[in-house]
Amino acid sequence: MRRKPGGNHMRQGLGFARKRALWLGGAAFVAVLGTGVAIGASPSPYTKEHTITVDPTRLTPPTRWYVPGITPYIRTLDPEVTDAYSTTQQHTVNLKPGRYRFSTFTFDFPFVVTLDGVLDFAQSLDQCVEGRGTQTLKVRCSRTMPYGGQPEY
Repeated sequence: MRRKPGGNHMRQGLGFARKRALWLGGAAFVAVLGTGVAIGASPSPYTKEHTITVDPTRLTPPTRWYVPGITPYIRTLDPEVTDAYSTTQQHTVNLKPGRYRFSTFTFDFPFVVTLDGVLDFAQSLDQCVEGRGTQTLKVRCSRTMPYGGQPEY
């Protein structure tokens, strides 16, 4: 049986060719992007989580605290049943290198987890916060004011 040019078999052939091209293109796209890590390469230091201990036990009166996006939120409808952490205990959190905030109901301040997994924060916070260069953030004051100078954050 002889096929006519431009017949139905051509449309089926083109459909198959398109599907194959799309599949091959997609496979090539996945092969190029992959997981973002080349075989044998070490993972990015920005993806490594570091265990940071937060110790707010010196805060009086006791309150609740959180690190936005990391720990349970403190502002809930019923503070008696919140999962937010209390300042009566220290907690550990796993943080990737980056910028974060420690927050309570009365104050907050920024801090950084470096690529080495240690803490850094503004020197103007030194009278209320300890732990620069370590993996333990110790909060001593219920307010970061007065700080005796211009804020660095």
